[in-house]
Amino acid sequence: MTIDRYRVGQALSFRPIAEGLLNRGYEVVTTRGRWFLKHYLDQRPDTIRFQHRTTQRLAACGIPAIAPVTDRRGRTVLSSRGRWFALYPWVDGIHRRGAELDARGCTRVGALLGGVHVTLPRLLPPIQQPLLVPTADPHESLVTIERLLTGIRARPENDSFDRLAELRLIERRALLLRHAHRRPRDHDAPHTGYVHGDFHPLNVLYRDNDPVAIIDWDRLAALPHTEELVRAALIFFTDRISGTLDLDRVRGFVAGYRAILDPGPTQLAAAVHRLWWERLNDFWMLTRHYLEHDPRCAPLFPASAALIVWWTMAYDEVLEAFLG
Repeated sequence: MTIDRYRVGQALSFRPIAEGLLNRGYEVVTTRGRWFLKHYLDQRPDTIRFQHRTTQRLAACGIPAIAPVTDRRGRTVLSSRGRWFALYPWVDGIHRRGAELDARGCTRVGALLGGVHVTLPRLLPPIQQPLLVPTADPHESLVTIERLLTGIRARPENDSFDRLAELRLIERRALLLRHAHRRPRDHDAPHTGYVHGDFHPLNVLYRDNDPVAIIDWDRLAALPHTEELVRAALIFFTDRISGTLDLDRVRGFVAGYRAILDPGPTQLAAAVHRLWWERLNDFWMLTRHYLEHDPRCAPLFPASAALIVWWTMAYDEVLEAFLG
């Protein structure tokens, strides 16, 4: 058994607690405590080892990244029947949605992300900055819209989700036709740095009001750090019912980040604009639902679809919130 290769005592219980696209997770209780066993589904072992080395270095620098446990031979990645595993210390903590954070909490979690972005370049090799970063083509998006609409209308029976999807696709088509001239230029490439890659409320653990752990570094990559900042703010502070963005909390979050790492107003404004354009041209939830027949993302769609409409109408107010 995989757990026997670690110096963590004898296994007493084993319980699945998480299942995702990139990994599965299990709570393991042994005679020496509780542990989190991660089963990687779609990553190469050299990529996993890179993530492990990075989280070990981050932890040594004071960033609350949870590093994996080493086995009896000093390894962090183990293979069993062609599958890859890693064992982590169990962290007692809770998740907090953005709406649960007060002004100080928003600032603290923004500073936490800033600390990650400041520290990663000190630990990893330099990055060649891109000369251009392609942006979504609105003509391709319009083709996707027509394909999805055709599929929805061909269904023998339409439910409430189908009707909402059709309404939002028609709405999005009108927005794209109206705003196609605002497509960001490919040559206005944002500064690229190492990022967590998936910084959102379910990957931050709290004790009381204090963030104590950043988990799930599976998407650690070289990407624009300003775009991770904007994307994280959207995930933390978009209302899950109305799809509106809490701009006061966004201001606190960005202020905390800029106190640690200030990319300047030009880079921030470019990131806000690129993410707005990306969301305007983003149909992955519906593509997965209708073309890949995977309904797991359906609960996320109503708020996501509402956000881009509201954001387009309140574009200047959103930009001002990020620029401070």
